[in-house]
Amino acid sequence: MVARRGGSTLGCLIPLLILAVVIYFAIDIGTAYFRYYQFKDAMRQEARFSYERTDPQITTRLSALADSLELPAGAELITIIRSPSSVSISSDYDEVIRLPLKKERVLHFHPSGDSGP
Repeated sequence: MVARRGGSTLGCLIPLLILAVVIYFAIDIGTAYFRYYQFKDAMRQEARFSYERTDPQITTRLSALADSLELPAGAELITIIRSPSSVSISSDYDEVIRLPLKKERVLHFHPSGDSGP
């Protein structure tokens, strides 16, 4: 006969439950950062090829991307600064993340792209 320990299976369920809750709330934060990096990458690309497009064309393309990524209001307000040797593109927006117990966290993002050396 084999001796068994008297432990229950709840010992394994509690860490799994905690992990599931953390993942559930981390998804919103991860999604916000993923969209930020997509927008920032598009800005870098637009800055790199800015010699082919006018400022209104760049603004239109990036505003459309902000809309398709469902970024908060303010992200579509694009600033373009041209100098003889480079082009700098930037934007500012705040994203509100809902946390447990009806708390909110505001994340401030400042994506930018530069064509300079």
